[in-house]
Amino acid sequence: MVYLNRVREPVARFKRAAAFGLILLAALTSGCSIRSYAVSRAGDVLAASGGGFGADDDPELIRAAAPFSLKLMESILAEAPRHAGLLTAASSGFTQYSFAFIHLDADEVEGRDVAAARAMRNRARALYYRARDYGLRALEVQHPGFRAQLEMDATPALARLSRNDSMPLYWTTVAWTAAISLSKDSPSAISGLRVVNLMVERLRELDLDMDHGTLHAFLISYEMGRPGARNPEAQARLHFEQAVRLSAGQKAGPYVAYAESVCIVLQNRREFVAMLERAIDIDPAMRPEWRLENAVMQRRARWLLTQADQFFLD
Repeated sequence: MVYLNRVREPVARFKRAAAFGLILLAALTSGCSIRSYAVSRAGDVLAASGGGFGADDDPELIRAAAPFSLKLMESILAEAPRHAGLLTAASSGFTQYSFAFIHLDADEVEGRDVAAARAMRNRARALYYRARDYGLRALEVQHPGFRAQLEMDATPALARLSRNDSMPLYWTTVAWTAAISLSKDSPSAISGLRVVNLMVERLRELDLDMDHGTLHAFLISYEMGRPGARNPEAQARLHFEQAVRLSAGQKAGPYVAYAESVCIVLQNRREFVAMLERAIDIDPAMRPEWRLENAVMQRRARWLLTQADQFFLD
């Protein structure tokens, strides 16, 4: 699963937005050297805020607002193409937008319009690849020649990365994995799994417990879909338990991921329902910075419950 970024409190976000407006105005109206400085500062503000959406409790509002934020990031990147923080924010933003508002929606639409669902998945895949490329650019800024080396021999390329590279590597990996999951009829896309597997292993080495169990939550689904995995159900269970522990049980995502990825495979309907009900019961007010993430995943949990008869034989 993919998780939506944390942000600060609304007053702090308002102050950043006001500062950003002044910086952007300077960028558009100033001379060359001042313009470059202003663009860089605008990039800093956008990268720090991550779009400013994580604490919002209205997914539909964010669905409408996010494209503007993403295109604004791209506009700044056109002026400051080596801004590593903004490149990482763009990778994160496009991944999360595609997952929350296109990829998941395609599943809900498919029952009544197969063609529309296919078109949505194609769009989601294109945005995941865009997100992947921004993440690779962020890593390239910090490690010149990284992408070319990754294509030639991924192991030494990834060995160059440090813990400070965990976040861009994470979003690059998640975006690439999601794109491949929507490209099962493309041998060239599936061939990317070899590099993705090495990226996942490097993330495990660098920061397994990152960001309140975010990597563990991703690995629940990843272990279940990884070709050749040994005893994937047990591995997924371990990652689920760690994700819940590190988030103090306040993120709906791990419960939804386990229900969807493991319980259906094991045909354990009782645990499937229990996991989704636990996800729905989480109070978003307990961790306001995860409000949007929880709203999206709780919606997914409710939809999955309506589909239970489709998933289980009994």
